[in-house]
Amino acid sequence: MFYSAMKLSVGSSLKLAFRPWVEGLENVPAEGPAILASNHLSFSDSFFLPAVLDRKVTFIAKAEYFTSPGIKGKLTAAFFKGVGQLPVDRSGVRGAGEAAIRSGLEVLERGELFGIYPEGTRSPDGRLYRGKPGGLARVALRSGAPVLPVAMIDTEKIQPPGKVVPKLMRPGIRIGAPLDFSRYQGMDNDRFIQRAVTDEVMYAILKLSGQEYVDIYATAAKRQLAEAAKAEKAAEAARKERPAQGQDGQDGQDGQDRAGDGRAA
Repeated sequence: MFYSAMKLSVGSSLKLAFRPWVEGLENVPAEGPAILASNHLSFSDSFFLPAVLDRKVTFIAKAEYFTSPGIKGKLTAAFFKGVGQLPVDRSGVRGAGEAAIRSGLEVLERGELFGIYPEGTRSPDGRLYRGKPGGLARVALRSGAPVLPVAMIDTEKIQPPGKVVPKLMRPGIRIGAPLDFSRYQGMDNDRFIQRAVTDEVMYAILKLSGQEYVDIYATAAKRQLAEAAKAEKAAEAARKERPAQGQDGQDGQDGQDRAGDGRAA
């Protein structure tokens, strides 16, 4: 009920304002469970994809969105629940993966659509990063549900980091043909099978999106970018400090020269 109301209000507003184009809607089954495995460019991905689908799709979201204090926190939690997102506690080494698996299986057991981002986090620069093998592969293999590769296109350009007002432009969504992994049934705990399944899905997303592929995890890329930014900030501070030190040294040398001239006189 609440989801339908949110889809009617938020979904209709998104479609009216941004007019997203869609290819491959015929690949989404009219009924029964299916997994939508998408690249992740923007916070808005979880809103644009459900907006163009007739069926409800449930994504997972970090628990912090549901537990923030105050009126704003309650409104945020209500919004995320309303648009079909489930809280996942990402604490602990394996917390996020296990929570995603449980949530995904519950959604699929109800015969619904489950949305997941194999990269595990948003791309820091618009490129496609290596998929994490645990969550997607294990949900797909345990449930037996088909996996639909999805490519979100240009959603990162609508509201880049640091921009408050979104840019009105048309994002795109491509939904590929379902991938069947029944040949791996009963092998969901095999890490080599998990990697094979994930890589096959990521390759399908790559073909749909046309992104440049980077064979590292997006989390590692974000860490590298943060370290590079920190190093650049330190280097800039050092560059600003060096002229002042040079001037101090020159002033000291001038004083010594003047003192020497006085002694000679």
